[in-house]
Amino acid sequence: MKIVVLGGAGEMGSEAVRDLVNFTDVERVTIADRNVEAAQKLAQTLGDERVSVEKVDATSRADLVRVLQGHDAAAGALGPFYRFEKPIVEAVLEAGLNYVSICDDHDAAEAVLELDEMAREKGLKILTGLGWTPGLSNMLARKGYDELDQVDSIRVYWAGSAGDSEGFAVILHTIHIFTGMVQSFQNGAYQEVKAGSEKEIVEFPEPLGKVQTFHLGHPEPVTLPRYLEGVKEVTLKGGLAESYLNTLAKLLVALRLTNSDSKKMRLGKVFMKVLPLFPTNKERSLSGIKVVLTGVRDGKRTTLSYAAVDHMHRLTGIPLSIGTYYMAKGEIQRTGVYGPEAEGSLAPDLFLQELARRNIKVYRDELN
Repeated sequence: MKIVVLGGAGEMGSEAVRDLVNFTDVERVTIADRNVEAAQKLAQTLGDERVSVEKVDATSRADLVRVLQGHDAAAGALGPFYRFEKPIVEAVLEAGLNYVSICDDHDAAEAVLELDEMAREKGLKILTGLGWTPGLSNMLARKGYDELDQVDSIRVYWAGSAGDSEGFAVILHTIHIFTGMVQSFQNGAYQEVKAGSEKEIVEFPEPLGKVQTFHLGHPEPVTLPRYLEGVKEVTLKGGLAESYLNTLAKLLVALRLTNSDSKKMRLGKVFMKVLPLFPTNKERSLSGIKVVLTGVRDGKRTTLSYAAVDHMHRLTGIPLSIGTYYMAKGEIQRTGVYGPEAEGSLAPDLFLQELARRNIKVYRDELN
C-alpha cells in the first residue's frame, strides 16, 4: 500500500511518517511538503528506500491532485486547518482517494462535514480529526460510550505547553481557537460560547498536574453529538500549562488583534520569533488529554475518566499514522465524511492496542 503524508515534513506530519516507516508494512510513504529541504532531511534521517519526497503547493488544487494520485490513502497534517482542510478534502475527492487528517479547528470540521454526501456518492472515506485532540479524545469518548448503557455527558479537556511544540501551524491554531464564539453542545442542543470563558482547573496525570482550561474552538463538540446517540452534553476545554500564556491570548483577543486571518498570520509570525524566549517548565513541557463521561451502567450512575500524557507530536502524529494505515488496508468501512468516533470508523480497542504498542499509556478511572 502507498500512503502520502501532506505536511509530512512538519512537526506532526514527520512523526506520522516515522511511525509508518517504523511500525507498519506500508510499501511506500511519500513526504509531500512545500519545504523540500526539510522533507529530504527527514527522508535521509530515516534511511528507508520506501520513503520518497514530493514538493506540493497546498494553495493549488491541481498540484494537490497531482501529488495525491497514485496512492491508496492520504494523511493530512497540513495546517492551519481553518485554511487548508476543506480545499484538501475537495482535492482528495477529485483525486478519488481516502483520507485521514488531524484537523483540529471546529469551523474546518463543520465545513468538511458538509461534503459527506459527495464523498458517499463517490464511495470514498474521509476521516477528519484523528490526532491528539480531536482524535485520541474522540476514541476515548467512543470507548467509554460503548462501556456504558447510557451516556449523558462527555467533557473533553486538553493541556499543552509552549515548550512542547515549535510549529507555526500550532501557533496559528492556538490564536484561532481563543478567538470569537465557539461551538459547544449543552442541554441537548448546539450553542455558541465565548472562547476563553469559564475557567476550570483540571488535574492531568503527572508531570502535567493541574492546568487552567477554558472553552476553546475544537471539533469534539461538533462531531461527538452527531455520532453518539443520546448524549446531552459535549464540552471542550483546553489551556496551556504556562498560565500566563492563556492570559496573554485572551488579552490579544480583547485588543482585536486576532479577528482576521491576516492579523492572525502577522501575530503568529511574531510569536514564532519570541516564544523561545518565554519561560517554560521543562518537566511540564508535555501535552495531555482527559475525557470524562457520566452516565448509567447496570442501573447505577457511573463516571468514567480516561487520560494520557506524552509529547504533542507523538499524541498527534501516531494516531494519524494508525488511522491512515488501517484506512489504506481497507479496515475502515464507513464511507462519507465523519469523525473518528463514528460507527464503522476505526475500532477503539484496536486503536488503543496500537497506542500501547508505541508506549503511549492511557489511564482509566471509574467512580460509581
